[in-house]
Amino acid sequence: MEKQIKLFLEFIQNEKKLSDNTLQSYRRDILQYEDYVEKNRLNYAKVKEDDIRKYLEYLHGIGKKTSTISRSLASIRSFYQFLLRVRKIKKDPTEKIESPKIEKKAPSVLTAKEVELLLEQPKDIDLKGTRDKAMLEFAYATGMRVTEIISLNIDDVNLEEGYVVCKNGNKQRNIPLGTISLNALKEYITDARKVMIKNEKEQSLFVNVNGGRLTRQGFWKIVKYYKEQAHIEKDITPHVLRHSFATHLLQNGADLKSIQTMLGHSDISSTQVYMQFQDEGLKNTYRKAHPRA
Repeated sequence: MEKQIKLFLEFIQNEKKLSDNTLQSYRRDILQYEDYVEKNRLNYAKVKEDDIRKYLEYLHGIGKKTSTISRSLASIRSFYQFLLRVRKIKKDPTEKIESPKIEKKAPSVLTAKEVELLLEQPKDIDLKGTRDKAMLEFAYATGMRVTEIISLNIDDVNLEEGYVVCKNGNKQRNIPLGTISLNALKEYITDARKVMIKNEKEQSLFVNVNGGRLTRQGFWKIVKYYKEQAHIEKDITPHVLRHSFATHLLQNGADLKSIQTMLGHSDISSTQVYMQFQDEGLKNTYRKAHPRA
């Protein structure tokens, strides 16, 4: 099984051009499944539908969320479809198993006033403050995921045209930048970044105090710090800024399809969760819709 897992992961990496995050999720799911198969002395190539169901029940029993179980099933299904493709099995044991239904909860969002309060906290009186201001403004202006933001290179931003090119695996989308975000970004790149980087060959857009690429953990700590500085009671994560971006656009009249494109949702049903916040009658363009454009 170990050999087939290795071949499977190589296959999805080379053929599907997945992002590193997605690839790591597949790896974790399959390795956890392998551990279960070995502990229960099952033959991975001969498992039946009932064995897969028992595994899903096992995941539920150890407290895994429905979304995690659904993702694990998708990973295992992909694994067995690969085994079918390379003729290691004759039938996919996951074929008739439906994914557990995931209840789409209302996303946690900030009010426009809370966002303004948060974004007022970083002061551009030093290098770190200039970077933090640019980064928080950027996160709210684009609605990009944390991983997407920290993966950006300096060449991914077009300051003249005012947009950023977001690459996620083999997918790419262009996202406009509002005036406030663009000005903060220009100030950071011109006044702070070139001083913070230790190597002129450094490509990362947002860098840490050591001049290297900022990490997810670093981004989270920055958001948490300014949330406390703003004395906001709500739990704020970088993803809450993404939710707030989408919600505020929708409330101010941006159409759902445009928001789907900017968020990078492959399925519009993921974007429709924001519909509950929509105010009817307002139909404006992005620059009119975004509070800080």
